[in-house]
Amino acid sequence: MTDRIAHLAVYDSLADWEPGYLLAELRTGRLTGVPFTIRTVAATAAPVTTMGGVRILPDMLLADLDPADSNLLILPGAALWDDGGGHDFVSAAARFLDAGVPVAAICGATAGLARAGLLDDRRHTSADAGYLTATRYAGSGHYVDARAVVDRDLITAGPQSPVQFATAVLSRLGLVPQEVLDAYEGVFCRADPAAYATLAAHTPAG
Repeated sequence: MTDRIAHLAVYDSLADWEPGYLLAELRTGRLTGVPFTIRTVAATAAPVTTMGGVRILPDMLLADLDPADSNLLILPGAALWDDGGGHDFVSAAARFLDAGVPVAAICGATAGLARAGLLDDRRHTSADAGYLTATRYAGSGHYVDARAVVDRDLITAGPQSPVQFATAVLSRLGLVPQEVLDAYEGVFCRADPAAYATLAAHTPAG
């Protein structure tokens, strides 16, 4: 595999904002200097409609997804997770983790991973500790009250933290200096003028 490829899981009611910052930075490569190809992957070939009403025609089927052909799997939140669904996507996540390929899960997707036992031995976060406790998982001792958490090849975050989700993933991929990631959060979370100067100096557009 020569191109950098990130696979985005898509399903009805996908929470558009959760992977938004991450996808923009991966695809453009303006922070990383390494543009990624974004491929959408779904359980079926049928179009899906996001929470924001965006209609997506999947690029590929989940059944054809191979960790060897990917650099990252992104699992956004959606209603199916709270309905107890998403089992096939969780199975894919397990394959990715077993293969040492990063998985980035945000909001409801963390509940799906919790139910499958994938958080039992990894530090993680989510929307709230109680949200995951409701799944009756065995990993509550590894819950961290933070905006985003990286443990080995797993990145987790809550729905209120799309910016931190993006910076945590970019940090795990090792493509952006930490001071730039800090500045990125400073710009998009706090409108910090000093952070803007640092970020502008790093990006090609200046």
